[in-house]
Amino acid sequence: MNLPLPPIRSIRDFYAFEQHVKTCRAHRGLGMIDEWYQIPVFYFSNPAAIIGDGDTVYVPRSSNEIDFELEIAAIIGQPASDLPADESAMNCVAGFTIYNDWSARDLQRAEMKVGLGPSKGKDFANALGPHLVPFQQLQDRYHNGRLNLEMEAFINGRRVSQANSSSMYWTWPQLLAHASRDTQLLPGDVIGSGTVGSGCILELTPEAVGGWLKPGDVVQLKIERLGTLENTVAHRS
Repeated sequence: MNLPLPPIRSIRDFYAFEQHVKTCRAHRGLGMIDEWYQIPVFYFSNPAAIIGDGDTVYVPRSSNEIDFELEIAAIIGQPASDLPADESAMNCVAGFTIYNDWSARDLQRAEMKVGLGPSKGKDFANALGPHLVPFQQLQDRYHNGRLNLEMEAFINGRRVSQANSSSMYWTWPQLLAHASRDTQLLPGDVIGSGTVGSGCILELTPEAVGGWLKPGDVVQLKIERLGTLENTVAHRS
């Protein structure tokens, strides 16, 4: 049985898909760095900006480059600290849901030149839903620390992305171990996978999909067994 999402305490969003990282860096003329293969890095996002399925995304007034991100998120159900990077780490996971890490790429680009962030480029919307699927219901699709689920993204009914969550470089136990090191994970904490390969306009390029998102656009993220998360873009009044 699917469950409603619990109140969200915190959001740690990882960078776990190699294809996404390599492609986005290549667009900027950059190669991969050794550290990416050594540390499953994440950033903290804004739990006050949580929206759900069917909610409107009000974009920053100063941005003209709005993007979606096709991700999976684990929701913590049991307190945990200093987890090992093995299958026992999954005991703290209540379940999984779809995550759209909405992004203002022009704001993000300027911030990250300074060496910090993303901050305001990611501060305005984090969409989760449509519900929580208990981990127990996904055991038949869980192998070698990864979920094997088809993932798709649609803009105004047109499919622009298709991938599989099993292409994660870092495993879920590795993400949980890193997130819980020297701290405590608590119920309601979100652990995001990061964008799957081909799962955003930045990676696909605006030219390939008809430009950045604009007010009135409807974005649907569909993940096998997890459902569909739909949001409409609008101007902020």
